[in-house]
Amino acid sequence: FLNGVNPMLIRRCTALPSNFPVTDDMVFPSGQCNLADELKNGNIFLCDYKLLDGLPANTINGKKQYLMAPLVLLHKTPDDNLMPIAIQLKQTPAEDNPIFFPTDSEYDWLMAKIFVRSADFTMHGLNVHLLRTHLLAEVNGENTYIITNKVLSFLQLLVPHTRYTLQTNFLARQLLISKTGIFPFTATGYDTFYSVLRRSLPSVTFSSLCIPDDIAERGLEDVPNFYYRNDGLMLWNTINSFVERIITYYYRNDTEVQQDSELQKWISDIFEHGFLSQTIYFSSLKFATIDELVKFVTMVIFTCSAQHAAVNSGQYDYGGWMPNAPPTLQRPPPTTKGTTSEATMMQTFPDVNATVQIMSVPLGQYQEDHFTEDIPRMLIKCFQAELEVLNAVIKARNNGLKVPYTYMDPVKVENSIAI
Repeated sequence: FLNGVNPMLIRRCTALPSNFPVTDDMVFPSGQCNLADELKNGNIFLCDYKLLDGLPANTINGKKQYLMAPLVLLHKTPDDNLMPIAIQLKQTPAEDNPIFFPTDSEYDWLMAKIFVRSADFTMHGLNVHLLRTHLLAEVNGENTYIITNKVLSFLQLLVPHTRYTLQTNFLARQLLISKTGIFPFTATGYDTFYSVLRRSLPSVTFSSLCIPDDIAERGLEDVPNFYYRNDGLMLWNTINSFVERIITYYYRNDTEVQQDSELQKWISDIFEHGFLSQTIYFSSLKFATIDELVKFVTMVIFTCSAQHAAVNSGQYDYGGWMPNAPPTLQRPPPTTKGTTSEATMMQTFPDVNATVQIMSVPLGQYQEDHFTEDIPRMLIKCFQAELEVLNAVIKARNNGLKVPYTYMDPVKVENSIAI
C-alpha cells in the first residue's frame, strides 16, 4: 500500500466508515490499544475499494468470476510498521459478510487478503495506471503537439515528456484493452472495464495529480517508510524548480501569462476536449498567474515521468507471482469463517489460461535540441545535475533497506510514457 504499484489508495482514517463496524475487541483483543485513541492519534489508515461496489463480474471459460469492493483497516504499530488489522470484503455489513482479522484461521485471513489484492489489481490497472497516467498524458500530449507545431515557446519543454505516448496508447487499445486483449481474462472483462473508468474519472482532480497536495489531502505527511512519498516529493520539487526557471525566462509577470493567447488556447483545449469542461477537474479555463502555469506544467511532466514510473515499473515485482495480484477469482468469498482451506484457495485462483494472458529514455535526458537560447540550455544542464544528486541520495537510502525502493530513482524514470 505504501511502496508497491498502488500507493494512491491508502489514507489516514480519523473516523470509521459507518459501513465498517469494527470494535476494540475485534482488532485489539488483548486490550493493548484503544481504537478511539489510535484514531485520534493518527495511527489508523483505511483503503476503501468502494468504487468497485456492485460492478458485474466477468465470465471466463464459462465460469462466473468474482470482484469484491473491500475495506481494509491498517494500524501503525509503535515500531512503525503498518499492519492490516481488519478486512471486510463487501461494502454492506451483513451476517454473510464477516470481518476478517489476523487472529482468524490461517486460510480465512489469507483468503481475505487475496480478495483485497485482486480488487487492487483492478483499481491499479484501470484507475491508477491507465486513467491517471496513460490517458491523462494523451490528453496533454495531443494538445501540446498541436500548439508546439504552431508556435515556438516554453511548451517545447513538454515535447520529450509526451513523446511516444500516443503510439503507446494506440498499441494498448489494440493489444491490451480490446476485446481480443487481456481484459477479457480479468475480473471486470471488457464491458465492465469502461464502467470502472467512468466511476474513476471524478477522482481525477487537479490537486490529486499534484503529489504535495495529494499526500496532504490523504493525511500521509508523516507516515514512516513511505518511499513513494519521499522520492516523489524530491522529484516534484526538482522538476518544479526547473520549470519555474524556464517559465520565468519567457514570462516576466502574470500579465504576460494572461495575454498569451496561444497559451490560454492550450489550457482551454485541454479543459474542453480532454475533461469535457467539467469543473470538478480544473476550476479555471485560464492561467492567471505564473505560479499557476508552473504548477500545471510541473504536474504534466511529473505525471508523464515519475508518477508513471511509480505505478508501472513494479508491476512484475509485485504481480509476477499471481497470488499476490490475481487478475480475477473464480469462487465467491467465504460467507462464514472456518470454511476456507488450501484446497478452496487453490480453486478460487484463476485458470492457468487466464493467468498467462496477463503475464527507455531516463528522465531529464533530452536527445533533441528543442531550445536554441543559451539560458534554457544552461537550465537543462542544472536540472540534470540536480537529478544526479537525487540519484545519489536514493541509492544511499536504498543501501540500508531490505526491499529497496527504486521506481522513482531518476536514472530509472523515463521521460515519457513509452511503455
